[in-house]
Amino acid sequence: MRWDYGDQRRGPSFEQMNFPSALEGMGHEVMQFDFMEERQRYGRRRMNKRLLAAADERQADLAFFCLFKNEIKTSTVKAISALGTPTLNWFCDDHWRFDNFSRFYAPSFDWVTTTSQDALPKYARIGYQNVILTQWACNPYSYRRVSDEKKYDITFIGQPHGSRRELIASLHKAGIDVPCFGYGWPAGRVSHERMIEIFSTSRLNLNPSNSSSVADEPQIKGRVFEVPGCGGFLLTEPAAYLDHYLEPGRECVVYESGDDLVDKIRYYLAHEEERKAIELAGEARVLRDHTYDNRFAAIFAAMGLGEAGP
Repeated sequence: MRWDYGDQRRGPSFEQMNFPSALEGMGHEVMQFDFMEERQRYGRRRMNKRLLAAADERQADLAFFCLFKNEIKTSTVKAISALGTPTLNWFCDDHWRFDNFSRFYAPSFDWVTTTSQDALPKYARIGYQNVILTQWACNPYSYRRVSDEKKYDITFIGQPHGSRRELIASLHKAGIDVPCFGYGWPAGRVSHERMIEIFSTSRLNLNPSNSSSVADEPQIKGRVFEVPGCGGFLLTEPAAYLDHYLEPGRECVVYESGDDLVDKIRYYLAHEEERKAIELAGEARVLRDHTYDNRFAAIFAAMGLGEAGP
């Protein structure tokens, strides 16, 4: 989808701001098909026909999907594979959508990716083998450090899912002001350019990991890599396997409770050199190991489409 939740008023979607420019930056030629916009214009049935016709005309090396709901028919995916074009879907939320979504769609694809390590045995149980474990990352073509000047002590960018409003209220009660930006907050959503400026110019970037009110388990999301990739200090809630990607205490800081969060905010605002060291270490690690160049190179190598990068 080109627009967030298919709504142009909400601005570009996450996948629009990350996947096309990363693939193009790697040297790939990309043709985009906005299935949501096409559905809104033509209806589901005709949109699927147009997608198949576009795939037939293009004869691409790969048809890369990032599904939302049931807009694209499984028969369409299979028909594209039958054209000789390998199909791959990036499943975004297997932590909580595997049982009611992914397991029904995965068998239609030649390959799928998951960002949930715990989903791997679930794929095995349904007899699906072509699953590739990957992770969110930073797109260096869209995210970057834009300033060394710090304008904010601590900020948060994201929607007020789950208990986030209560968390921010508790910080305010403790005397810590946290400007919040994003759809659902009074300040509203900010542009992409403004977002990376806030990441870069905040001494601390707060990241409560719960991405959805229906996802009970905190999970790693793109923000974990985008903030350090913009030269920001990541102060994050724990998430399973986070230490596989960033070293807590050296490349990011993890808080364990509301009281611990208050203590760590006060500590790192008062210890500038220590804060700067973690900020720089996180930035270096992300730009070395956790860009979409890294992710896509590894995925394509697993599919036999190319070699993985360093």
